Amino acid sequence: METTLTKPEWLTIKLTKTQTFNEIKNIIKKDGLATVCEESNCPNILECWNGGTATFMVLGNVCTRGCKFCNVKTGTNGGIIDSNEPAKLLDAVKKLKLDYIVITSVDRDDLPDQGAEHIAKCITKLRSIHVEALIPDFRGEIECIKTIVNAKPDVISHNIETVERLQKTVRDLRANYEQSLKVLESIKKIDRHIYTKSSIMVGLGETYEEVIQTMKNLRDVNVDFITIGQYLRPSKKHLTVKEYVPLEVFNEYQKQAIKLGFKYAASGPFVRSSYKAGELFVKNVIENGAA
Repeated sequence: METTLTKPEWLTIKLTKTQTFNEIKNIIKKDGLATVCEESNCPNILECWNGGTATFMVLGNVCTRGCKFCNVKTGTNGGIIDSNEPAKLLDAVKKLKLDYIVITSVDRDDLPDQGAEHIAKCITKLRSIHVEALIPDFRGEIECIKTIVNAKPDVISHNIETVERLQKTVRDLRANYEQSLKVLESIKKIDRHIYTKSSIMVGLGETYEEVIQTMKNLRDVNVDFITIGQYLRPSKKHLTVKEYVPLEVFNEYQKQAIKLGFKYAASGPFVRSSYKAGELFVKNVIENGAA
């Protein structure tokens, strides 16, 4: 019988929606855009949106993968691509007066280029501001990765998600540990000046040593930034939480990440791959060229 852990009291966010939050919600709805903040039920949505930060999700809201932790809708066909989406993104960015934006996407295995060209068009349209692209693995296909790199975002993120032992349990079987490392390595080989970033979820049954090894593997392919956060179950259909990781362990992960050479590490229960505090730091690194 499945055992459900009791969420600790400190693992609760109590924030009030502000005018900024409502403005972002209204603009996104009016322009017909999607955010991963809403689609994935991100626990940081109030903090980030109240602070004027949003992560936009392009290529629709139906993913052709079925990872066991993710709340985004899944299907074999992601639907028609909105050719006006890059222009809509630019319009939203101007209205919100953003100077740093994260663009992510669903997996689109149903498309010949898996959506790489469309993502690149979105990046190119936003050249006037700092852009972070959180990309899928593109099945490891180098031409798709080149398309993104050649669009010149400031940061390219790809999430390894969990430790090597738990990959098949947590992720869609078309994704895997080595493939994700290869994607991150390929980005640097194509353009060593682009910053790379990855993210690990904890509380899925991994050990401390496995998380440290994952960080070492990410540094071996020169990943610059890392985020580590607590897995929170989106619904009863998703993987159960095996452990609510103590705050002191998150603090230790952050210390070890810096020791390993990451330029920036965000580690905490509510930290996600796109995270307001992290984006502010990354922006500083980009503009000043050093951590």
